[in-house]
Amino acid sequence: MSVHTILKMGNPLLREISEEFSEEDILSKETKKLILDMFETMVDAGGLGLAAPQIGVNKQLTVIELPCENPRYPEVSQSERYIIFNPKITVLNNEKQGFWEGCLSVPGLRGFVERPKDIKISYLDENASPKSIELSGFLATVFQHELDHLFGKIYIDHIKDSKLLIFETEAHFLDKSE
Repeated sequence: MSVHTILKMGNPLLREISEEFSEEDILSKETKKLILDMFETMVDAGGLGLAAPQIGVNKQLTVIELPCENPRYPEVSQSERYIIFNPKITVLNNEKQGFWEGCLSVPGLRGFVERPKDIKISYLDENASPKSIELSGFLATVFQHELDHLFGKIYIDHIKDSKLLIFETEAHFLDKSE
């Protein structure tokens, strides 16, 4: 396993739409190593998720795992480990929720983003088996944030007001009730 360099905002690869994986590609030894490398890179950087484009791989793969402790998101509960290929998102209702999001590709900044509260994700797992999961709350936001990377988007694209983009060092001024 190895830790990869995470591409930063401004790198044109982060704005490309990623290619889908074939079943053969998902099951390959190269992809198994890529998955391990992505988890190692994500943990090393203190992230909750990582998309393949963030390490320069223009393919539809993201990994997500909310750890039991994360200093950036201390209120978050631990999740299982997710490996997601070729995802499709369905919004289950139009009710929105907002969180202060950060991104490993946009270091040092946080932005308040409103996203659909309840979603369904259909995807292939690491065995190329079809899966579907319904999500709500913070985990739904994490999935939407990570899957955006597969379609050339970054969380700042969803910020409605530039006053809602701040440096993390100034986060102590945030109203904790938001």
